[in-house]
Amino acid sequence: MPRLSADCRHMVSFTLNGAPVSGEAEPRMLLSDFLRYVVGATGTHVGCEHGLCGACTVEIDGQPGRACLTLAVQVRGAQIRTVEGLAPAPDRLSVLQECFREHHGLQCGFCTPGILVTLDALLRDNPAASEPEIREALAGHLCRCTGYVSIMRAALAAQQRLGKKTDA
Repeated sequence: MPRLSADCRHMVSFTLNGAPVSGEAEPRMLLSDFLRYVVGATGTHVGCEHGLCGACTVEIDGQPGRACLTLAVQVRGAQIRTVEGLAPAPDRLSVLQECFREHHGLQCGFCTPGILVTLDALLRDNPAASEPEIREALAGHLCRCTGYVSIMRAALAAQQRLGKKTDA
């Protein structure tokens, strides 16, 4: 496939994990590729490139979205949050990340960034999410390592911890 000439590139600027970023992108460049290869945010993984596996899930203006189905030029001016933006500080994990570590929800780690972003948004918007609601949120994610038992344990543990923080 021929490459587009440089004059077909567009400047793309948005906020990534609280910091402004910008770079040039061809009109057909996917957000997942822009994040990985232009900005250097490699935590977003690309699996199926069809939006089915969920590995590329990022938050776009507060809602989970598939970076492999979103063009970089579509997110101009948006707020994007990736797995790198979940931790409260470089040397600390979020409650959800800590629970994944404690309950062995990480497995090989390939699907984990998308799952974490999805669960983070779910538990932020619905801190009292039921087990069926958590399972429904995870239905859009494919993990080939596990039967999701450890992932569910981690999600439920995080939900309980986060619920205790809001009760205090």
